[in-house]
Amino acid sequence: MPSIFTQIINGDVPAYKIYEDDKTLAFLDIHPETKGHILVIPKKEVDKIYDLEDEDYNALMQTVKKLSKHLEKQLGVRTLWKVVGTDVPHAHVHLEPYDETWFHGRELEMTEDEFKAIQEKLKLE
Repeated sequence: MPSIFTQIINGDVPAYKIYEDDKTLAFLDIHPETKGHILVIPKKEVDKIYDLEDEDYNALMQTVKKLSKHLEKQLGVRTLWKVVGTDVPHAHVHLEPYDETWFHGRELEMTEDEFKAIQEKLKLE
């Protein structure tokens, strides 16, 4: 069965998309530790990030870099990168705006309107 992330890529599950190109997709985490918490995934379903082919790995990291700079510009904070690899069996990188309110394991409660507002602010064409 395809991972939840592959289902998002295929359009079977909705997501608050931030960025997409031919090899990667970025969307808001629905269990954010901080407002603007983004997941960046390769479109190729691979369980572990280090099992990606070099071309897909490089594309993923280029998107991570691009979105990190964009997050910092839009929100005025540093961007924390996390590769956890245990919650969904599909390689992904967490990008989290990092400020004095951030702490590991926190989960913010956000309304649909709040998700849509931060999506609009962070969307990168």
